[in-house]
Amino acid sequence: MPSRSPFAVQDWHLAHGRLLQLGPQAVIMGVLNVTPDSFSDGGEHDDFSMAVQRAGSMASKGAAIIDIGGESTKPNAQPVDAQIEQSRILPVIETLSGSSQEDADADRKGFVLSVDTYRAETAAMAVAAGAHIINDVWGCQREPALAEVAASTNAGLVIMNTRRERPVLDDLLEDAMRFLERSVKIATRAGVRPEQIVLDPGFGFAPTIDHDIPILQRLELLHGLGFPLLVGTSRKRFLGALTGRDAEDRGAATAATSVVARQKGAAIFRVHDIDVNRDALIVADAVIEPDESHE
Repeated sequence: MPSRSPFAVQDWHLAHGRLLQLGPQAVIMGVLNVTPDSFSDGGEHDDFSMAVQRAGSMASKGAAIIDIGGESTKPNAQPVDAQIEQSRILPVIETLSGSSQEDADADRKGFVLSVDTYRAETAAMAVAAGAHIINDVWGCQREPALAEVAASTNAGLVIMNTRRERPVLDDLLEDAMRFLERSVKIATRAGVRPEQIVLDPGFGFAPTIDHDIPILQRLELLHGLGFPLLVGTSRKRFLGALTGRDAEDRGAATAATSVVARQKGAAIFRVHDIDVNRDALIVADAVIEPDESHE
């Protein structure tokens, strides 16, 4: 385990000279799927104006980051080509970043923008359009050139563990650590600096829902890798299995996992339901703070 507390102040270095403070307070990343088929909100924000409006709404409720995706990653989703992905997300990123003339004041709203993609080409175009973070669900192992994009643009890089399409060890934490260690090596060899990197254990990206609770139970062990953690449990299948609720009704269950993960030192929470997670994390931070030096 690292000597540094996960609740200590540290700056996450992002593209375009931005910094985001992690540690003392939980940071919320709002999910913006500009797709017709994402598992819980597909078709809700695939219209350009609806997507921009949704981003503003999430930011006003407390989301510090807006994570924009143009291809569904739900199990058995139909893949789309890079051109379709880019046509969905780039106009939204340009407008929210202020690089588009349609909303020249957008940057003053304080948006920190993340692009949810595993494609190096899409990542490069998104950062050029104004994105600050690249969020790769394949952890730089599907397209290693994506790490070169992060290095050359100084973008924040979320490296996610996926357990899809590969053998998985019986010890799920050991499996996650090995995958993430390989991904970090790819990134650092490409020139990505440690202060750009955040790790995601990959909730929901597993062959079965039984893989998620064991990761949450031992989440604190991932601090041994030495990077801040992002948790993305929002509306995932394992919460439906536990509660019997449909995806859109899993906000409270998501908030419960957010609190557990925050107590275990997670820094960033990728969620659909901003209000309930924000409130739950404010309470978690109030409980944690007296017991932590933050130094």
